[in-house]
Amino acid sequence: MENSFVNQDVLDGVSTITFSNPPHNALPSTLLLKLEIEINLAAENSFVQVIVLQSAGDRTFCAGASFDELITIETEAQGALFFSGFAKVINAMRKCCKFIICKVQGKTVGGGVGLAAAADYCLATQYASIKLSELSIGIGPFVIEPAVSRKIGISAMSELTVNAEQFYSATWAENKGLYAQVFETQSELNAEVDTLVNKLRTYNPEAVKAMKTVMWHNTNHWDKLLLERAKISGTLVLSNFTKEVLSKYKTV
Repeated sequence: MENSFVNQDVLDGVSTITFSNPPHNALPSTLLLKLEIEINLAAENSFVQVIVLQSAGDRTFCAGASFDELITIETEAQGALFFSGFAKVINAMRKCCKFIICKVQGKTVGGGVGLAAAADYCLATQYASIKLSELSIGIGPFVIEPAVSRKIGISAMSELTVNAEQFYSATWAENKGLYAQVFETQSELNAEVDTLVNKLRTYNPEAVKAMKTVMWHNTNHWDKLLLERAKISGTLVLSNFTKEVLSKYKTV
């Protein structure tokens, strides 16, 4: 965790929130909490008109939940607390009164797909393939399912979930609606995001706030729903099946 961080930079009405946890940007509870805090701070900052969510590096956007932390969970309460971190980040994104633009520069797995789905607009590179691997380790994408299903539909969500060990291409994700557009290079992605946010930061904040309310209609129950889903994952992570799978990833 020495090189792990969540930073927020505000410049000319644009808040850029960057998370990093080398080598694959997996998210432990500490970074999830920091993400939630920074998103809420950006939402409350009157100088911020639009938010960009991104990760550091060029290989992986987010590897999902930190296996290093999952291995240490010993009680249902600890498990529910960990997975509630993803629930709270998604709900912070949902309730934020400003548009959140997500940049996905590389592969994204599990909870990382949830972050991309919870963004209001998501752009990616051709290397940004996606996978929901949760069932293969004995749990399931319970917390992120509402966000993913809302964005790409229950059929595509089910396909990702059942084929838990398969990566789906960025083009597939674009066709299903997760990504608005896919670019060949990260520099092209960065340029397009810059162009987009420079437009969005000039928009009427009241209109944006009202539009977000419309876009996220019928999701007010997610505060309760996602925490209930976190409890399911928190219980399953203690199963013998999951413990055995996770033990293979344990670092010395």
